Amino acid sequence: MTDRKKEMAQIELVIGKILRVGVLVSATVLIIGMILFLMHGGTGYGEHQFPTTFAMIFQGMAELKAGAVIMFGLFCLILTPVLRVVVSIYAFAKEEDYLYVWITVIVLVILIIGMTIGFIK
Repeated sequence: MTDRKKEMAQIELVIGKILRVGVLVSATVLIIGMILFLMHGGTGYGEHQFPTTFAMIFQGMAELKAGAVIMFGLFCLILTPVLRVVVSIYAFAKEEDYLYVWITVIVLVILIIGMTIGFIK
């Protein structure tokens, strides 16, 4: 196996690890949030109130509010495929496959725009 193929195989392993670790971390955080929800009998927030900013999420996590912990777990779950896209850009650049670099950059930009629009609303 050539050095380039070995490096590409290592990058694919890194991508796989990112996906596995991301899902495991988010599942663990979500389970902790559900346990807190069951222990406290609610999210820790008033009716129809949820943490919507990172500051509120981190403050709520420090206070062990179930709603904040669950929101952080969901954020980790959403972040996992985004990190995969970022690593894929690097992998395609190493392969010098610039068409796929640009396609993947466009995908990343679309993801960022979508998350920004969702955050603003």
